[in-house]
Amino acid sequence: MSSPTHDFIGIANLPNQRHKIVSRKGAHFTIMVVGESGAGKTTFINTLFAALMREYQNEDKRFQKQLERTVEIEIIRAEIEEKGFNVQLTIIDTPGFGDYVNNSDCWVPIVEFIDEQHLNYMKQERKANRRNIDDMRVHACLYFIQPTGHTLKPLDIEVMKQLGSRVNLIPVISKADTITPADLAEFKNRILDCIKFHNINVFCPPIESDDEDTTRRNAAIANAMPYAVIGSEQDVVTPDGRRVKGRQYLWGVAEVENEEHCDFKKLRNLLIRTHMDSLISTTEEVHYENYRADRLTKEGRTDDDPQVRARKLFDAKMKEEEDALRKRFTEQVRTEESKFRKWEQELIDERDRLNKDLEAEHSAVQALKAEIEALKSPGQAHSPRK
Repeated sequence: MSSPTHDFIGIANLPNQRHKIVSRKGAHFTIMVVGESGAGKTTFINTLFAALMREYQNEDKRFQKQLERTVEIEIIRAEIEEKGFNVQLTIIDTPGFGDYVNNSDCWVPIVEFIDEQHLNYMKQERKANRRNIDDMRVHACLYFIQPTGHTLKPLDIEVMKQLGSRVNLIPVISKADTITPADLAEFKNRILDCIKFHNINVFCPPIESDDEDTTRRNAAIANAMPYAVIGSEQDVVTPDGRRVKGRQYLWGVAEVENEEHCDFKKLRNLLIRTHMDSLISTTEEVHYENYRADRLTKEGRTDDDPQVRARKLFDAKMKEEEDALRKRFTEQVRTEESKFRKWEQELIDERDRLNKDLEAEHSAVQALKAEIEALKSPGQAHSPRK
């Protein structure tokens, strides 16, 4: 006996259910900023999240060279809510980096912190209760490069090598308004040549997409690296009367969100609007897995271990299901968008038809009025005198 067939059984709602779960749980996102004092890290972070995420350093101490090695790790936590979606944001600053008289090995505390977060997460995964894991793994590391106009310094090269193998490294040229556009373009090319020559791993966002507009946008974001940014929390008025975030100069205004002036919008899209999920998944699937495999090997365990093999199979299965759900959700959204556009076009056509009918009725009314006026005119001309 054959079972009755149904056009819709509800499987297509699974992506919507997944979306509701993710929306309810929110997300954890950790950004690390590395660079010398005065590079604009604090201003950029405050501008990026449109809030005072971190207080500024004392101006008298900002540019002082330290005799003692005092690289610190400062952790700032915040909860950001937008349209009902919560993100547990963690910002990790590294005051003291590059401020020594002798900066050799100044990157060691930073690398140790990154490795320590992988180790802490690995230990928490082994516990019986894994419901409240404190995930402090760094998802994006912004390395701020001074706008010298030359190329990467030996310190930059060494630090970026160490960071690139452990975290999603994103090179950023700070204070882009202090260098001419021509010099900035040449500076970017020199940095890219140096990164390629020294085989430094940097984060490259995925470009290909089912949507052509998305592919073009992703390509524009990827091609802008290293990202030249301007940071400012001040509102200024442009010559044409617009109020924008930027910096006022005698020659005009350098706008933070003007893509002709800097790459701030592209970098914000990369970090938050378009590729946050890619940064999180790359941290989980590449950097953490590399650390985990290396750690297990040192402990005398390999992927042949039953527990390790079972974990990898489970992760692979979950990844496959997640990809299938994402694809199904994308297809469903595309179908609904097509239906909406068709419905919208039908409404437009109906509106145009009604407008034409209204115009025809209006013309008919005007014609009748003209006829009435014409009939009244002869009668008034031949009316008898009293």
